Amino acid sequence: MDDYAEFRTIRGYELERRGERSPTHAMEDYLEMIGRLGEKTGAVRAVELSEHLHVRPSSTSKMMAKLRDMGYVEASSAGDIRLTADGRTLAQYLIRRHRTVEAFLRLLGHAEPLVETELLEHNVSAATVWKLERLAAFFEERPEVYQALRDDLDKK
Repeated sequence: MDDYAEFRTIRGYELERRGERSPTHAMEDYLEMIGRLGEKTGAVRAVELSEHLHVRPSSTSKMMAKLRDMGYVEASSAGDIRLTADGRTLAQYLIRRHRTVEAFLRLLGHAEPLVETELLEHNVSAATVWKLERLAAFFEERPEVYQALRDDLDKK
């Protein structure tokens, strides 16, 4: 029975990994989208977030209040939402994590990995993101090894 002593539910692992002040998965999605939409102008509107995340404007308003309380975003009187320095740092990491997981899934042969990326990315540690980046670089530097892997995966 001792082999099972460390098992948890997915929620149990999430709570164990996440600190009290850490953003939830939904908060991460908002921060990532603010980072993406604000890359050019630095600011986004709540209606843009709602449209891009396919959520109600009221949900976006509630989330912006939570993110503001956590120090990740600021809102102007004109309604522009901007990331704080902490929010920008986190959003940049979240975008990098998304791109890394998506690139890894493409390496495995997924043509349209968006949904799977969205499901996986929240449960991948920073150490794993770094390792996936190194693995992708390894395959880029050794195309013959990558092709052998793809040939083997295509047989399945």
